[in-house]
Amino acid sequence: MEFKENQTIYLQIGDYVCEQILLGRWNEGDRILSVRELGVALEVNPNTVMRSFDFLQSNEIIFNKRGVGYFVEENAKTKIIDYRRKQFLEQELPVIFKTMNLLGMTIEDINVQYNSYLKSIA
Repeated sequence: MEFKENQTIYLQIGDYVCEQILLGRWNEGDRILSVRELGVALEVNPNTVMRSFDFLQSNEIIFNKRGVGYFVEENAKTKIIDYRRKQFLEQELPVIFKTMNLLGMTIEDINVQYNSYLKSIA
């Protein structure tokens, strides 16, 4: 995994775990990689992974069964989608609208690109 400079590593690891859940690689109730396993896989300090897991637990995305490991929470997918939508609407969409305005673009311009994209992945 290549880390971005503009976001803390523990949040990027949290995003990685959330992506695994959204992609269906880890489902509700599934055991996920341990702190050490994920640390080795991502080549990061286990303390950083632990910080990510603490963040995910506080947001009820994963939970810990002491002595057994970490598991995906029930309704984790819904919670992740809700969190990411809120984050997108509050942080990313205003930047997109500002850029569109500066470039003189319309929603229709975006619609054309979006439809083209959908055809390319079909």
